[in-house]
Amino acid sequence: MLNDTEVCEFILLGLTDIQGLQYFFFISFLLLYLTSILGNGVILTMVISQPRLHTPMYFFLGNLSCLDIFYSTVTVPKMLTGFLFGRQPVSFGRCLAQLYFFHFLGSTEAVLLATMADDRYVAICNPLCYTFVMNPRTCLLLAMARWSVGFAHAMMHSIMTSQLSFYGHNHIHHFFCDVKPLLNLACSSTSLDMTLLSVVTTSIALGPFILIVLSYLYIIIFLFQKVKSQEGRRKPFSTCASHLTVVALLYMLLFFSYTPPSSSSSSKRDMQVSVMYSAITPALNHLIYTLRNQEVRSTLNKTLGRKLFPGGKWQGQDS
Repeated sequence: MLNDTEVCEFILLGLTDIQGLQYFFFISFLLLYLTSILGNGVILTMVISQPRLHTPMYFFLGNLSCLDIFYSTVTVPKMLTGFLFGRQPVSFGRCLAQLYFFHFLGSTEAVLLATMADDRYVAICNPLCYTFVMNPRTCLLLAMARWSVGFAHAMMHSIMTSQLSFYGHNHIHHFFCDVKPLLNLACSSTSLDMTLLSVVTTSIALGPFILIVLSYLYIIIFLFQKVKSQEGRRKPFSTCASHLTVVALLYMLLFFSYTPPSSSSSSKRDMQVSVMYSAITPALNHLIYTLRNQEVRSTLNKTLGRKLFPGGKWQGQDS
């Protein structure tokens, strides 16, 4: 009987089964995915190849671009395949792998954004100690620690989900294997999994958010107490604007995605929000840093100028 058959693969139902919308979504998300890969790839290449960007701020920006490339790659290609060929079968092992990498990269990005806020705090509030505190070894250790937090968080979810029993129903009302849709299909008790999802995932999101808020509160207090001129305040704020925009975009979506209760309406909302921060946010992050960061724009202009006009002076270059 169907209900006695152990599930060895799941069927991803995707975003929609309306054929006209599928073609529209395929083109839209393909363009977003290409924008994410190319844009973040350009930033990552610049950070690696340009000596002027070999600073802690851009080291962490390079890590963020790397995360965004892999983050969108975990879910978007499978989503695009679903738009073209309909419902997508995925084995239990592949489903767990997708769940693992999605949470690994997502939680790593959250804690990395907190590290970037700490970097701005040291640079603005303790500029004389900046090169000593944020030395290359410290930056590398901080990055490794952040990636390790993501690894441990995702491993916990993967191990807990792998212990669940699935029988009969195997249709996932989502475009990728996330924890909530899988818990809704499980036949065994999911109370511990739901508790871990609520407590640990919320902590991974809230902890970095609190650190970010504290860092910027200290920055604001320092600037208004120690810096008297408007111009002196404008430059530090401008270096933080891109980071604050990325943080606001991520956390607005993240908090909407993992808030109880889990009902049919909230499941639909979860899927819509997941689309935003798995496909759209990675495509926007590099644009935010490129458009709002003068140094990134300047380096990009000079790099493009040398490639387009290798033999002479380009008008876009600084004198």
